[in-house]
Amino acid sequence: MRRADRLFQILQYLRGGRLTTAAQLAEKLEVTPRTIYRDVAHLIGSGVPIEGEAGVGYLMRDGYDLPPLMFTHDEIVALVSGARLLQSWGGTKMAAAAQEALIKIDAVLPEDARRQVGQVQLHAMETPWHQGHWRDYLDRFETASQDHIRLQMTYADEAGRETARIVRPLGVWFWGKVWTAVCWCELREGFRMFRLDRIVALAELDPFRPVNGQSLRDFYESGSYKS
Repeated sequence: MRRADRLFQILQYLRGGRLTTAAQLAEKLEVTPRTIYRDVAHLIGSGVPIEGEAGVGYLMRDGYDLPPLMFTHDEIVALVSGARLLQSWGGTKMAAAAQEALIKIDAVLPEDARRQVGQVQLHAMETPWHQGHWRDYLDRFETASQDHIRLQMTYADEAGRETARIVRPLGVWFWGKVWTAVCWCELREGFRMFRLDRIVALAELDPFRPVNGQSLRDFYESGSYKS
């Protein structure tokens, strides 16, 4: 989690004037209490009226709130539509995060902007393609591409023939109906794209180090996705 996101979360937990300890905040945000001490000191130094001390707990005085978020109508439509798309077409964690983001945005929007959110009539519907484990695979590929984790999978081609692959995930693409994983395939010794709905089984292996000639930038420069 980025520090800016963590500072925002601390403010959310301190709302309402309830005493909250650094240990409680650290557990919720999955950091050390020492990190919380530094973050709270930074917030206080920025003018946020937080009271308390290390070892006792912190609270934020009533009446303090974050400035309301200001969005144009088109920005609201884009944010709401994007979140709804992820709820229907994203991974399991992505869908939950999109819902949480909408709740947080709604909580700090001015009243007139909040009404506009409810009036957005762009929706995303699920289809029979949504059956299977692709949502879980999407989350796992996204995480593996960020953390550079090799994956072992059983993959079925269009004819249903299965092969065992070990891949180095580089990213995931959405094509308007299906998600594909962009990978360096160790079996083929080259870039390959795999449809997530054709993956039969998936398991994590060990971390890998990015290699020159096998990065996502190299994939783009190769033009492999155009073939």
